[in-house]
Formats: sequence, structure tokens, C-alpha cells
Amino acid sequence: MSLEERIARADERGLSASGLACLDRCLPLLDGDDEVLRPLWGSLADGSDWGGRLKEARGALGAGDGEHEEAARLVRHMLDTVPAERTAEAVRPWAESCSAASLRVHRLLDPAAEGEPEDAGAPSPLVAAELRRQLTVLELLEGHGKQGLRRALDVSGEGRRVLRAVVSRRARGVPETGA
Repeated sequence: MSLEERIARADERGLSASGLACLDRCLPLLDGDDEVLRPLWGSLADGSDWGGRLKEARGALGAGDGEHEEAARLVRHMLDTVPAERTAEAVRPWAESCSAASLRVHRLLDPAAEGEPEDAGAPSPLVAAELRRQLTVLELLEGHGKQGLRRALDVSGEGRRVLRAVVSRRARGVPETGA
């Protein structure tokens, strides 16, 4: 099943986790602490309102650095557009937008994609890894419901570490070998 199909059939929790996971994996571009979104993950687990926690997360994250300006702008947009109301109708467009933005961020940062046209066929390694992570998060929530959140958080953390390493290597001018 394609990513678009998985998003289309996801429930409110799956959509919320999908969008939040995309944002979580891209935090290194906003110089975000790994734990800044943890309270939002907690609200998915316990079903509590995430409005106040969302406000705190927005205040804790900066706009990002100028080195990866376009990518940081996309990530900041993901954060700025998180709906305060967590209903399927409210989070579906946000989750779809986060999915596309996260894939774009990974494409922008993937050295293997530099100079390649956007529609050159197979995705670059970093983008392919992000696509797999997005599918995995949706599969975990679809197959395990609330119990899938812990594993989804782990998948997100793995992706965040990969992206942090890519950003760090690019800042130092070290060639990237893949995801």
C-alpha cells in the first residue's frame, strides 16, 4: 500500500502520530532538543489535549540556522501549522503536508540528490529511508493502535539521529555515504 493510501485510511491518532513523527525527525534543523516534542507524544498516548503542550513546543524551537534555510523553513512551517484541535478532519491535511515537507527536507539535504531532477525515478537514499520511516509509523499505528506509539517514537528518534548526522556532516563539509 502506498504512503498516500495509508494516510487516507489512518485514524486521528495515526494521522497525528504521522505528522508529529515527520516533525520530530526534522528537529535538528530547528536546533531542537530531542525531548521538546515528547509531551505531544504523551498526549497521543493518554488522549489528553495537546494545545498547551503545542504552545510550549513552538516557544522552545527557533527558526533554524541560515545554512539550510529552505529546509528549516519547511520544518518551521510544519510546527506552525500543527492544528490545536486533534480531530481526523483537522490533522489529515496537516499530516499530508508534513509528509510532503519532510520528504522535501530530506531531498534538499541528501548529497546523492544534488543536481538530480526531482522526478528522476528512484528516490535518493536519504529520501527512500524517510519514506520507509513514514510508512512504518503509519503501519505501527494501524496495526497496534495506541501500543504502536512507543515503536513509532523509536522510529522517529532513529530518523532524527540520521538527519542530525547529515546536517552535521554537511556543516563540516564531510561527504555523505547514505542513510
